[in-house]
Amino acid sequence: MSYLKERILEEGVIYPGNVLKIDSFLNHQIDPGVMKEIEKEFYDHFSDRRITKIMTVEASGIAPAIMVAAHFDVPMLFAKKKKPSTLKAEEAYTAEVYSYTKQTTSTVMVPKDYLNKEDAVLIIDDFLANGEASMGLVQIVRDAGAKVAGIGICVEKSFQPGRERLEKEGLDVYSIVRIESIDSKNQEIKFKEGH
Repeated sequence: MSYLKERILEEGVIYPGNVLKIDSFLNHQIDPGVMKEIEKEFYDHFSDRRITKIMTVEASGIAPAIMVAAHFDVPMLFAKKKKPSTLKAEEAYTAEVYSYTKQTTSTVMVPKDYLNKEDAVLIIDDFLANGEASMGLVQIVRDAGAKVAGIGICVEKSFQPGRERLEKEGLDVYSIVRIESIDSKNQEIKFKEGH
């Protein structure tokens, strides 16, 4: 059993609506041991892709993305949710992204200077549920004329349509942990085999 799966079983908190809270070690307070496992597993899977950039959406994906970028020795780029005063709208690639947990839509953006048609981009995120964040990043990469080298997910909710959506786009999705079901009444998690 992977270290990440063990930590989910030990510390994960289940809320109504199939919400799994694992911010004690993954996306609020961050455990370096978990990050090292994530970094190595993504590197092992995607190392043959000639990746030039790692990309995520702020904020929860930043920790695993920077670790993976360090392993690949390439820059990490994150899509901001709020436009900084130093960035003009026409100078950025943008996409609309709906957050399931926050129930809000954000316009995420990446400066055009940091992404070009020569790039092979590995998208990294902490969770995959409906695939909104990943699809937004895919749109940005494609708008830049760059290539999506793959999508690495720390925790996938396999009972939601995110993976299917991404695979229909011809994308390689690799998830470290896949959750088959979450039972908030009984506080139970069932895991799915495979990545």
